[in-house]
Amino acid sequence: MLMRFNYVIFVSFCIRILFMKALYMFKVIGRFGGLYMPKIGMKFGEALVGEEPEIAHIDLIVGDKDGPAGIGFSFGLAHQTYGHTKLFAVLTPNLLVKPVTLIVPKVTIKNLKQAELVFGAAQYAVAKAVADAVAEGIIPKDIVEDVVIICGVFVHPAAKDPDKVFKYNYEATKLALKRAMQGEPKIDEILAKKDLVEHPFYKLKK
Repeated sequence: MLMRFNYVIFVSFCIRILFMKALYMFKVIGRFGGLYMPKIGMKFGEALVGEEPEIAHIDLIVGDKDGPAGIGFSFGLAHQTYGHTKLFAVLTPNLLVKPVTLIVPKVTIKNLKQAELVFGAAQYAVAKAVADAVAEGIIPKDIVEDVVIICGVFVHPAAKDPDKVFKYNYEATKLALKRAMQGEPKIDEILAKKDLVEHPFYKLKK
């Protein structure tokens, strides 16, 4: 019975996603009887900064609150999973940043030390990077109420130094935001480098 109930919820969610996406493609989403024109659509950013074990890897989405990004944001916050507790990015309790940012831990949190690094240094790093990105014009101030950010945060289980965790995650988040808002990397760069670069964790045998 429970499995059937969960299946119904999942199917309903998928139908809602498809419906909202269809409306979004036509750039018409009802808002209190009016029309909503997307601000930025949905943008993607990624950055790897630092050295192990405190290395930071950020994957993020910046998108319209009333579009697919907003739906994913709400679904993520409402559906918590063991070891991957999602949370808002705050500068301090009672002062969340804008655009409102959802932090999604990418590594299962298994002990208090990991939790302290994710909910402390990493959370503050993301929050500070978002606030600074707005202050510096990377994210236009006039859209902060209309968009949301979903930020995947990697904190290695062996990480120990909170100062490095903060530094690397701040730099990675800021860089990922800049790349997202500027549409980087451009397709020409990708095509030019696709056969020249090497993945740091896997090398093809020649």
